Amino acid sequence: MDLKKKLRKQGLEARRSLDPALRRAYSAAISEKLISSPYFLRASTIMLYRAMPDEADLSAVAEATASSGKKVCYPKVKDRDSMEALCPLPGSDTVAGPFGIPEPDPAASEPVPPGEIGLVICPCTVFDDACGRIGMGGGYYDRFLPLCRNAAVVAAAFDCQKAPAVPCCGTDIRMDAVFTETAVYPSGAV
Repeated sequence: MDLKKKLRKQGLEARRSLDPALRRAYSAAISEKLISSPYFLRASTIMLYRAMPDEADLSAVAEATASSGKKVCYPKVKDRDSMEALCPLPGSDTVAGPFGIPEPDPAASEPVPPGEIGLVICPCTVFDDACGRIGMGGGYYDRFLPLCRNAAVVAAAFDCQKAPAVPCCGTDIRMDAVFTETAVYPSGAV
């Protein structure tokens, strides 16, 4: 097993092992840090992810985005190699994406050009002090993020997902910051 797969497995096991009540409390703390960060305050369009049951839940960030008049968009897998950003219309439902992740219904959403996004908040399985990030292994974010030329790019994760070092190759995108329940990496980032 290569190092990335090993670290991904460890990170997934660590976040799955969290007590659900702790996961909710940690998600609230992460959301609070994100909402008060300069990254959030400066952005007028924010791309979030919809959390899987064991991920940091950012629904409070979505609510704060909407209540502050900012536009919120979510990823939608287009094909085997790419995704797009969609802004759901008010009252629209989600649809199950190819990996079981809730996605905006394209028929009830408007596309958001990547260059208009001011902040992208990425899901994460593992991260390190230098803001290296490992996702689920599909590379969707690593291919999409270079298109977001005006965006700050951060990740949300639990402290238990931190590794001493994350191997990064040429196509891996380092985060500007990683937000956890107790810290923001790199230290001094906000």
